[in-house]
Amino acid sequence: MFVKTDCREAESFLRENPDIHTIDLLIPDINGIPRGKRIDRDTLLKAYKKGVSLPVSIFGMDITGDTSDATGLGFDEGDRDLVCWPVPDTLKPTTWHHKPMAQVMIAMLNDDGTTFYADPRHVLARVQERFEKMKLTPVVAVELEFYLIDKERTVDRKPQTPFSPATGERLKTTQVYGLNELDDFANFIEDVQRAADTQDIPADTAVSEFSPGQYEINLTHTPDALQACDDAVLLKRLIKGVALRHDMEATFMAKPYQDKAGSGMHVHVSLLDEAGNNVFVGKDMIGSDLLRHAIGGLTLAMPESMAIFAPNANSYRRFQPDAFVPLAPAWGFNNRTCAIRIPAGPEDAKRIEHRVSGADANPYLVVAAILAGMHHGIAHQVEPPPMTVGNAYTQHKPSVPRTWLHALTDFKKAGILSEYFGADFCHVYRTCKREEFEKFNHQVTTLEYEWYLRTV
Repeated sequence: MFVKTDCREAESFLRENPDIHTIDLLIPDINGIPRGKRIDRDTLLKAYKKGVSLPVSIFGMDITGDTSDATGLGFDEGDRDLVCWPVPDTLKPTTWHHKPMAQVMIAMLNDDGTTFYADPRHVLARVQERFEKMKLTPVVAVELEFYLIDKERTVDRKPQTPFSPATGERLKTTQVYGLNELDDFANFIEDVQRAADTQDIPADTAVSEFSPGQYEINLTHTPDALQACDDAVLLKRLIKGVALRHDMEATFMAKPYQDKAGSGMHVHVSLLDEAGNNVFVGKDMIGSDLLRHAIGGLTLAMPESMAIFAPNANSYRRFQPDAFVPLAPAWGFNNRTCAIRIPAGPEDAKRIEHRVSGADANPYLVVAAILAGMHHGIAHQVEPPPMTVGNAYTQHKPSVPRTWLHALTDFKKAGILSEYFGADFCHVYRTCKREEFEKFNHQVTTLEYEWYLRTV
C-alpha cells in the first residue's frame, strides 16, 4: 500500500532551501521516461496536501509520447485525471540546472486511495508484497551502462563519440576498466557523484566499459526494491543532466553504435529472512535450494519477460553472439556468458546477477519481472536446467526471443507475468508496445533507399 508523505517533509525542505523556486514533479511512465509537471515553491505544499492531477493516459504513451487509445486509457475514459502524491523521501535539490531547482517523485492513486494499476511503481510494489507474505526481503542493486556522445550528430544523423577533455581528440579506442578513461572524464564523473550525494542516491563505483565513451555506474544494494528502482530512474536523469552541463549528451539506448558494445542494465538480487540472514547461502558455491528454485523460476519466465527486458526496436540489436549478452536462459557460477550469474565472493553476499536487460528498459518493470520469476520458482519449487560451465554461447542455441515481434507474441501468452503484474496492466503494456512496433515498421529507412531504390 502506498503511504502518503507528511507535509512536514516539504515544509522542512522549503526552510532549508530558500533559494529554490522551481520543483519538478516526476512520474515514470511504462517506458521509464519521467513525465509530470514543473511547479513553483508556493505550490509545493499544496501538492503535498491535496496531490496533483495528471491524466491516466500518461501510462498509455509509447516512446514518442503518443497515447494508444486501444489501451483504454485515452478517449475511452475521456482522458480522465487521477491524483498523484509525492513519494516519501524523494524531494531533493538538483545540481545540474543553471538555477537552483529541486525534484520530487509522485505516484498515481485511484479516487478511493488504492494504487492505480497501470503505474509501474505500483506493479513492482505488488510483486514485492508477495515476498513479504513469505517473510523474505529482496535486496536489490542496479548497474547501468551508458554512452557519452557528442551533442552534434554526423552528416547522416548518427551519434558520434565526444572529444576527450584531456586530449582534445575525439575518442576512438578504450580500455575496459581503464583508469585513463576515467581520468579523461574525471570532472564529469565527479559532478555525477556530487549530484548523487546531494540527492542521497547511493552511487557506488564508476568503470569504463568496452567501447569509447561507454561507462557504467553502479548503485549499492538496498533492502527495498522500490527504492533501488527510484534510485536507478533518478540516476539516469541525473547523468543526462550532468552530461549536458559538460556540453555532451548521455544515452541509455541499448545499441547506439552498430559496431560497438551495447548498454545493459544488470540487476543483482539476494533474499533475507526475518533475522537478516541471506537465504541463498548453502553448503557449496551453488547455494541453497531456495536459490536453485529462484533460478528455475527465472529461466522459466525469461521468454515471456523479454518484452520487458528489451522493450524497444533497438533493444534487440544488443543480442549478438560473443558480446556478453545472453541468448539463452542459461545459468552458471561466476560466468558472464550466462543470462543468470551467481557472482563469486563472500558466502553472505550470495546473490543472483540477472544480465538480460538493456539500459533502455524500465527499472521498475525489469525488477518486477525478475522478482516475479524468482517468487514463482520458490513457490512452486521449480528446478532449473543443469548449470552451465564454460562458454554458454557454444553450449546453448539461441532460444530467447531475439526480435521485438517474437517477444511481444510471447508476452501476450504470458502466464507468470499476467499473474504477478495483473491482466489489466499486461493489456496496457502489450497494446502500447504493439502499436509502437507497427508505427516503427511503417517507417522507410535510409538503408532501404541504399539497398533498393536503384537496385530493384
